Amino acid sequence: MNTATTAFVAHLGGRPATAGELAPLAFAGYAHFTAAQVRGGRIRGLDLHLDRLRTASLELYGRAVPDARVRELLRAAVEAGPDDLSLTATVFSPSGEFTAGGGDLEVLVRTGPPADGPDGPLALAVVEHERDLPAIKHVGEIAKTHRLRQAVAAGFDDAAFVDRRGRLTEGTIWNLAFWDGASVIWPDAAMLVGTMMGVVRRRLEGLGVPQAVREVTPADVAGFSGAVVMNSWTPGVEVNRLGDVALPDGREFVDLLHTAFRAEPPVEL
Repeated sequence: MNTATTAFVAHLGGRPATAGELAPLAFAGYAHFTAAQVRGGRIRGLDLHLDRLRTASLELYGRAVPDARVRELLRAAVEAGPDDLSLTATVFSPSGEFTAGGGDLEVLVRTGPPADGPDGPLALAVVEHERDLPAIKHVGEIAKTHRLRQAVAAGFDDAAFVDRRGRLTEGTIWNLAFWDGASVIWPDAAMLVGTMMGVVRRRLEGLGVPQAVREVTPADVAGFSGAVVMNSWTPGVEVNRLGDVALPDGREFVDLLHTAFRAEPPVEL
């Protein structure tokens, strides 16, 4: 691990990518990715990131880069930078968009400064939106940024989505979780199941914390004792307002989720 440098990288095939190689990707919209925080050269929930990339590749391309190769590419990028960093691994086909595909898949690994997410609490606007292929973390989602900017213009910090049935699903770049005073409640709807969500769920189970998956509507929110958003940055940022509903102090809920996350052992690449 190189701790002396503060350089970050964009690696393609385990080596620094050239401008010529990156140019076709500048406006590419048919690809998928995973994002992770690296601390001390290690990643919590590495198995979930590998599973995400494999599963999405099989869905989009009918084939996948072997896990061992992905891990090798991640390691090369991490070893080229400082101990703590943000990492994004994007899988794509060089044949690009609007084709029937074919050929080997490529993995672009980018690193940057580490991030821990906002401090919160956050106020979320509630907007109707359904992501295409919601179970896949894919690129080219202009609608999410558009909804975020609309929410900020309306005086909120970010946005949460409801589907056509009126169920809360997820945030722009977040999963949602609620606390009813005894159990963690996860929304039951079509969504991207985040790697952080996966880590937290299995560690809460290990801690003996009750969990339930059920449909949650905006009208249900007033009955909860707390709410958070989470993603690869953080296991929990407090939400104190969802639409017109003010939520009670959720710091204890946030602390519980952070405790669960810390119980997940970081994995060496």
